[in-house]
Amino acid sequence: MNLSRLAAERAAAGRPVRAALIGAGKFGSMFLAQVPTISGLEVAIIADLNPDNARAACRTVGWSDDLIAATRFTDDGNAAARAEVDVVIEATGNPEAGIRHAEAAIAAGRNVVLVNVEADVLAGPQLAAQARAAGVVCSMAYGDQPALVSEMVDWARAAGFEVAAAGKGTKYLPSYHQVTPDDVWTHYGLTSEDARAAGMNPQMFNSFLDGTKSAIEAAAISNACGLDLPEDGLAFPPCGVDDLAHVLRPRELGGLLDRDGMVEVVSSLERDGRPVFRDLRWGVYVVLRAPNDYAAQCFRQYGLPTDSSGRYAAMYKPFHLIGLELSISVLSVALRGEATGQSREWRGDAVAVAKRPLRKGERLDGEGGWTVHGRAVPAARSRAEALLPIGLAHDVALLRNISAGEVLRMADVALDPARRGVVLRQAMLA
Repeated sequence: MNLSRLAAERAAAGRPVRAALIGAGKFGSMFLAQVPTISGLEVAIIADLNPDNARAACRTVGWSDDLIAATRFTDDGNAAARAEVDVVIEATGNPEAGIRHAEAAIAAGRNVVLVNVEADVLAGPQLAAQARAAGVVCSMAYGDQPALVSEMVDWARAAGFEVAAAGKGTKYLPSYHQVTPDDVWTHYGLTSEDARAAGMNPQMFNSFLDGTKSAIEAAAISNACGLDLPEDGLAFPPCGVDDLAHVLRPRELGGLLDRDGMVEVVSSLERDGRPVFRDLRWGVYVVLRAPNDYAAQCFRQYGLPTDSSGRYAAMYKPFHLIGLELSISVLSVALRGEATGQSREWRGDAVAVAKRPLRKGERLDGEGGWTVHGRAVPAARSRAEALLPIGLAHDVALLRNISAGEVLRMADVALDPARRGVVLRQAMLA
């Protein structure tokens, strides 16, 4: 609990933590909004495909003309990755670009904060290993749900509890897996005209709705926390905060889990569309198991809601502030050399599933698109079947017909062997 003090000391010494930001979209803009009020932190360079848009984002979030003039803007992400800074923030959302930028930063001896969860799930353990070998840190982004869950899991284990389950909330119905960008706005209560006027990207927002983003983030949690994913994908049980300890415990005890130590995402909607009471749509949770009778008695004595046995209890955080909290990661890796969550092993994956019948020669359009959605599965299954990660399911041609609901394999598409995502994933399969 001393990051602000350490950062202030760096400011007083005239050596603020310097960061490079690659990608000035919503997440990056939220981070930029906070930077002027954080003593000891500055952004030296911002890379975006459209630097004028990045400058406009800075103005929108309240940067002064002087601060904008003192910042370098570029369209070259690799230049930003190699800049003379303490931390490189990769926030493009493109898995191939994210991997290339992260590798360039690590090779230049820079710490990396990987906002790009897509890149992390595709090759996070490889990137973390590269960073360790180079003596730098590759970290998840605080404010995003995988890092917040990682923090809660670490707290639980450091306090001596077993983690029965951990994860996040979302808005989910089974039919959402087939939603495309053409009809996504009806589920958000918006017209396409209103969304377009607000600059909202239908494919990006559809990835939150069709289950793909939840699959990606669940896989990231699995890889960072050493927790397992269900064999056939997330169940998305309807569950409010008062019922977490009842629902997210082993099936043999009356819950829905195969066993303790699982990742699951809970829905804010009942299956008939009614809202869940006290839902966790925007939050994260961890379900604890008391290691002994005394700890279970303490749960009850101190008012912690438990299941009927008294041995399982839940802690949760109802909201996450994404980019507004990103500075926690930047300061942690720069001042402590400590990641705020990191892919330690390949334990979970997010793989591509056909939304509809697909024909040989069709090109997949990736996360949130018209052709596939993401499903979280154990890495052991992904490795054994050489399944196609969602991060490689963009702009690739199908080599055979695919049935609706079929899980795709890497052999089903024409992959470019020169892509870094393909190279690193092949190394993970070896």
